[in-house]
Amino acid sequence: MKLLVAIIRPHKLDDVRDALSQAGVTGVTLTEVKGFGRQKGHTELYRGAEYQVEFLPKLKLEIALDANQVDQAIEAILSASRTGKTGDGKIFVLDLAQTIRIRTGETGKDAL
Repeated sequence: MKLLVAIIRPHKLDDVRDALSQAGVTGVTLTEVKGFGRQKGHTELYRGAEYQVEFLPKLKLEIALDANQVDQAIEAILSASRTGKTGDGKIFVLDLAQTIRIRTGETGKDAL
């Protein structure tokens, strides 16, 4: 089992959700986050005052998958979230040691 963590642009959420659904992904956890990387930040003007926005809004998707679904999910996220510009995001793939469904007590792949 794997845990896929993807950081994407907020306006790409619907496209990514649709692509993941078509790839057979049945569950996603979404968190609104802020951060920066190569994109750095940008300067904004508010009521005549200029200020630096250093942490940009992003979305963090967490997806628990069977190992054989990972490549399809990665391809779905890449194709749906890529704009070709700095700040498109990142995908991390982690090993998932154990999964337990609280309601039934099922474990492993059955809990996904």
